[in-house]
Amino acid sequence: MSLFITSLNSGSNGNCYYIGNEDTAVLIDAGISCRETEKRMARLGLSMMKVKAIFISHEHSDHIKGLTVLAKKYRLPVYITNSTLEHGGLKIDERQVISFTPYEPVNIASLTVTAFPKHHDAAEPHSFVVSGNQVTIGVFTDIGVPCEHLVKHFKLCHAAFLEANYDEEMLEKGRYPYFLKNRIRGGKGHLSNRQALELFTTHRPPHMTHLLLSHLSRDNNNPDLVKALFSERAGGTEIVVASRYQETAVYRILPEGQLAEPRQTVLTLF
Repeated sequence: MSLFITSLNSGSNGNCYYIGNEDTAVLIDAGISCRETEKRMARLGLSMMKVKAIFISHEHSDHIKGLTVLAKKYRLPVYITNSTLEHGGLKIDERQVISFTPYEPVNIASLTVTAFPKHHDAAEPHSFVVSGNQVTIGVFTDIGVPCEHLVKHFKLCHAAFLEANYDEEMLEKGRYPYFLKNRIRGGKGHLSNRQALELFTTHRPPHMTHLLLSHLSRDNNNPDLVKALFSERAGGTEIVVASRYQETAVYRILPEGQLAEPRQTVLTLF
């Protein structure tokens, strides 16, 4: 009884997260090309034939730019709000488009996906939790502030993709124009390392085994810095930095009370 997760890419150049069990998987966002998605999954031993649906968090290009080709090639249902579909300018066969409603669970075979609203400068942005096999995984990126919705769902997770976008000092002293700095840190942009760490240390459930730090800024963060920051406070949680250049390993997430040996697992037959 477990779920398997990986970040296929995480950053402003593209976001795509895989969550699945032995039979069924979903993708959260499709922000890298279809070809690159296929290549990275193949390197991990993951099959696109297991993917049964794509869920889209919002319409920014780093979350949707591979969607049209991927959905068409594999005839996948796309779960997306009407407003996100419209603002994204997406051309998808209407027979494949399915709208979702916050807090209403969507069943994809043996997986259950639940969306909830978040603070971000998009038309109708959502985060997701994916549950199955007594395991819950959260995908929490592109979040301006850690609101009560986020806290509630973070407490449920056995593993999570959590945004740690920028170091506050690096952003302040960096080359970005003032308006862009304010967009990032203004409450509808992204979570800083400090905000993410506070959420983690204050609300981390005892059964959380893995935290994948996600959507790191290329210019305003440093992977070594943020991993060290979280590792000091990690307790029993394994800290992984999701790359903006390549896929992570596949991690096997087990229900509370069970430990995977080894905890990091690359599947060649999945």
